[in-house]
Amino acid sequence: MDLNGSVALVTGAASGIGAAAARQLAARGATVVVADLQADKGEALAAEIGGVFAQVDVTDTEQIAAAVRAASEIAPLRAVVNSAGIGWAQRTVGRDGTPESAHSLEAFTKVVAINLIGTFDVVRQAATAMSHSDADADGCRGAIVNVASVAAFDGQIGQAAYSSSKGGVVGMTLPVARDLAAVGIRLNTVAPGLIDTPIYGEGEDAEAFKAKLGESVLFPKRLGVPDELASMVMECLTNPYMNGEVVRVDGGIRMPPK
Repeated sequence: MDLNGSVALVTGAASGIGAAAARQLAARGATVVVADLQADKGEALAAEIGGVFAQVDVTDTEQIAAAVRAASEIAPLRAVVNSAGIGWAQRTVGRDGTPESAHSLEAFTKVVAINLIGTFDVVRQAATAMSHSDADADGCRGAIVNVASVAAFDGQIGQAAYSSSKGGVVGMTLPVARDLAAVGIRLNTVAPGLIDTPIYGEGEDAEAFKAKLGESVLFPKRLGVPDELASMVMECLTNPYMNGEVVRVDGGIRMPPK
């Protein structure tokens, strides 16, 4: 799929995997709508790559709609990357067994609202806009990539909320791809393993922690970098025969219980 002269919408684009994907999309000739809550970082990235910043909370359906409209006013919307998400760690039952120490239902709901429902809301609204674009020789009007996690398959202790949300993203992949086939849109999911993003912090302690984590990766024994994930995102977007698939990009890791 040729992205030159088109528009791409990337959520969670201000940092990490989303930022790497935005840069690679821009390098392919797309104008990128950098959608994120972080205005300072988002505006800086948009300026760097010649894109447009849109402040988007993916739990706010009107903000998503505004970003999709903004994208569609620039050029045909042909690519969407759903990278916005949060993590949470808490055991289902607290160590002391009290009701107060049980997993927060509010936190569980928030994680699912952002990671799963927000992803679907972006998909449904962006795909609707894409469906009005002209199709290429294959009948394709656009492509969408959702970002899940290996936690969807190998959820660790304390990851009930996060794994449930990412498992939902994995679970929707095939049925939504089947839905979107009717309007010529492909959809795939990329499931990252341990990726070196700002979530681990900075400084000597953070670097030592990341090095230790990297030892658990099958090969190469290090954390992945955002560009490696973004490369797979680009393959899923541009390969015309890639559809309805979930791809782990994790160095072969299988996460232990903790």
